[in-house]
Amino acid sequence: MSYVVAQLGARMHYAVPRILYAANQLERLFTDLYGNFGWPQWCSALPEPIQPRDFRRIAGRTAKGVPSDRVTAFNLLGLRYAHRRRRARSRGDFTRAFLWAGRTLCNKVITHGLGEADGVYVYNTAGLEILEAASAGKRRAIVEQTIAPLRFENNLLQEERKRFPAWQKPMEAGKDFERLCRREESEWRIADTIICGSDFVRDSIAASGGPRERCVVVNYGVDQRFRCEPRESRLGPLRVLTVGAVGLRKGSPYLIDAARKVGKEAIFRLVGGLECNAEIAGLCPENLELIGSVPHSEMLQHFAWADAFLLPSLCEGSATSIYEALSASLPVICTPNCGSIVRDNLDGILVPVRSSEAIVEAVLRLAKDAALRRQMADNARRQAAVFDFGHYSQSLLTVLGGTSRGFGT
Repeated sequence: MSYVVAQLGARMHYAVPRILYAANQLERLFTDLYGNFGWPQWCSALPEPIQPRDFRRIAGRTAKGVPSDRVTAFNLLGLRYAHRRRRARSRGDFTRAFLWAGRTLCNKVITHGLGEADGVYVYNTAGLEILEAASAGKRRAIVEQTIAPLRFENNLLQEERKRFPAWQKPMEAGKDFERLCRREESEWRIADTIICGSDFVRDSIAASGGPRERCVVVNYGVDQRFRCEPRESRLGPLRVLTVGAVGLRKGSPYLIDAARKVGKEAIFRLVGGLECNAEIAGLCPENLELIGSVPHSEMLQHFAWADAFLLPSLCEGSATSIYEALSASLPVICTPNCGSIVRDNLDGILVPVRSSEAIVEAVLRLAKDAALRRQMADNARRQAAVFDFGHYSQSLLTVLGGTSRGFGT
């Protein structure tokens, strides 16, 4: 089997095309902004101290190990898509930008042609036309559902907006949002297989009327770039790291409330951009620091700073930041909706969604018990070693058909 992969962005650092190429199964990767072609490559050649942060991000968008002759990048599409997102002033604007980018990518791929590929691999809401072309050509059609379905997620967020009306602008559930939902659901109908990163995603598809029988759970895995040894106990408050956008979907109101209630027992660091109204930042207590977005290449220092990791999300696919935190030997506090591989009371603590009280209890438990924290840190490192990039590769190829030539850490 050989596959064409089409993706907007550098999801999981192009993990799927890297896996397929290592298994001799990659016909071609189609993507938007890519660091090894045209002006992104020229920008990456600049000395790092004078590179703007956005250029550093673009320079890192390469599929490690995949030769350039297997990649087709539509950099102008990526640039125009980024421009549309920056100009967006509402959720509706973002939806329209994404609809445009997904359709445009699909049409460019179809115009280019699928070559000798036996199948296609696309991502939810951005691959419908490619799936249609594959099905018409008797090729295998694979879609990866990276998060719970749009309607499912929107229902959760509508409940949150009622609880926290000042946090984010209401979702514009108009014609464009409906088109995006129907696009996603049409992809399910066409796909031969729907790859889900967790049981949570598969179950949410089923709850949305989707074909559970064609859903296959493939747990993710990450390389070990953020691997750290368990920390020795250090004086002072527990250091708690969260990675991800600050907003309702990530459970940020409960995190902020928990930080306020914990007080001097812990300090919290949030790495990620603001999806909420800017004035919400003023609600943060003194023991909570907002870092903002940083390039992925700079995340090691934040994992090394932390004693524990926290992600109180209401809706994820299978959060890769948790895999990275486990590899950094951090006990993880998270919700079941994170779709994680965290085992309750072994390498972390599972807390219910929408419960700042449960977060407080978990943080204080780790803050006051150094032996438990060390035991969970050791278990976290072992769990990450099991669910590494090699494990993900083997699991994915078992579903797609093929064998891996292996990956190092």
